[in-house]
Amino acid sequence: MNFEDTNSRRNFLKKAGGLSLGVVGSTAIAANLPPENKEAVNPGKLFTREISGTKDRMERVKIATLGMQRYDWEQGVVAQAFLEMGEFDLAISMARGAILRQEKGRFSVLKGNGPISDCSSIGEVVLFAAKETGDPIFRNGADEMLNVIKTTSHKTTDGIIYHTQEPQKGIWSDFNYMLPPFLVAAGEYRLALEQIEGYRKYLYHENDKLYSHMWDDTRKQFARSDYWGVGNGWSAAGMTRVINRLPESMAEEKKKIIGYVRDLLDGCLKYLRSDGLFHNVLDRPDTFPEVNLSQMLAYTIYRGVAAGYLAASYLKQAEMMRKAANGRVDNLGYVHDVCGLPNFDRPYFAPEGQAFYLLMETAAADLGGRRK
Repeated sequence: MNFEDTNSRRNFLKKAGGLSLGVVGSTAIAANLPPENKEAVNPGKLFTREISGTKDRMERVKIATLGMQRYDWEQGVVAQAFLEMGEFDLAISMARGAILRQEKGRFSVLKGNGPISDCSSIGEVVLFAAKETGDPIFRNGADEMLNVIKTTSHKTTDGIIYHTQEPQKGIWSDFNYMLPPFLVAAGEYRLALEQIEGYRKYLYHENDKLYSHMWDDTRKQFARSDYWGVGNGWSAAGMTRVINRLPESMAEEKKKIIGYVRDLLDGCLKYLRSDGLFHNVLDRPDTFPEVNLSQMLAYTIYRGVAAGYLAASYLKQAEMMRKAANGRVDNLGYVHDVCGLPNFDRPYFAPEGQAFYLLMETAAADLGGRRK
């Protein structure tokens, strides 16, 4: 532990901040549940019976997720799931955790100095916490993270920030979810769009309408040219969040990103299997069938249809993918067969798979509510 600035106002805020909202936990969760599901949070009761419906299943997935260890990007996507679910106490608690592990301006650092993009993934939730609570720890933390982004020299000659940690000069499709949504939430619209365009230039293939996974800018070649399913899912979901937050004054820019999402959906959906899943590498049937891309694309479709920029005809595929994902959730709340930990090279479990199940179901419910 670094004690060099023990007496600083920053450390005081970190220590005091843990008390400013009180303790959240099972009591807060129970208060947000409908009456018929309150029994599910009583100690020892949740997993002793069969799943009774969508709300029960989501509660189990949420609890399993909270028990998982999380890196910076995982903290970000789980927090975003809680935010979109309306689980504001949990979202703010996750934001506080990211602040308590903030090092050199970067959120959620567990070991070393994490990549700028992955560390930024919880940024929208931190900004929400700042607005909701008025606690300066969140606004100060967000400003520190933004300063790292704006002043970094770890970028290409044309200003595109590398996804990988210094000194590696990697451009990965995951980035589109990690950094641009935070920039848009912070009002840095032009910088967010510049980064999306840059990653598209390096990774996107117009003919196939898909992103390769990794570009090595030191060697000026692909480190992994594969159309990794989850990488394309990160891009689709990230741009969906950007579209949602771009102001109406940027209608032309929003229209362009909508076109990018629509094209990417079409590129992916060509490879949708009859069981609602995709292969881990989309165009390689020799790779394992995988669940998380289905969740990511279903989320993208539900949000796009609800906002009016995607045709309702996409919902047929979204429901296929959603059904497949729901069939992989066990009684303990774990989503099986997502591209899994620790190396994302096998069907297993992952916090991001848990989070996107919750995001998918929340988006489906929101769409259903709007259509009533």
